[in-house]
Amino acid sequence: MSVFSKTASALKSAFFAAVLGAAAVSCASAPVVVDDGLSPAELIQRAQDDYDRGRYEAAVQFYQALRDRFPNDLSAQCAADYEISFIRYKQKRYEEAKAGFKTLLERYKTADAALLPAHYKILGEKILAKIELGK
Repeated sequence: MSVFSKTASALKSAFFAAVLGAAAVSCASAPVVVDDGLSPAELIQRAQDDYDRGRYEAAVQFYQALRDRFPNDLSAQCAADYEISFIRYKQKRYEEAKAGFKTLLERYKTADAALLPAHYKILGEKILAKIELGK
């Protein structure tokens, strides 16, 4: 095989790798299909699965669906608020995370506070403190 053939072959491989990489990146933020009949637990599980795979925007879409579909489920609302804020924190999108955690913590200042899961408040306060300290 000539040097030219090897170079051409290497360029073709690099080109196809670049095309595949670009396709993967462009799909990363594509809207996901969220089935209508999913329960809060199923939405959370799908979001966690996507998060574990590094598909953060897909995870956010499942949490947003949780927010939208179950507005009267206070526990689900807290879970969605916390998880979306946590994803933004992990992405180093600190201003968005900070705003989200503040919104979450405001829920704990209402008359319904006793009905809310305490762990989201504790975790939200800890991460918000880290953000405010610049960590």
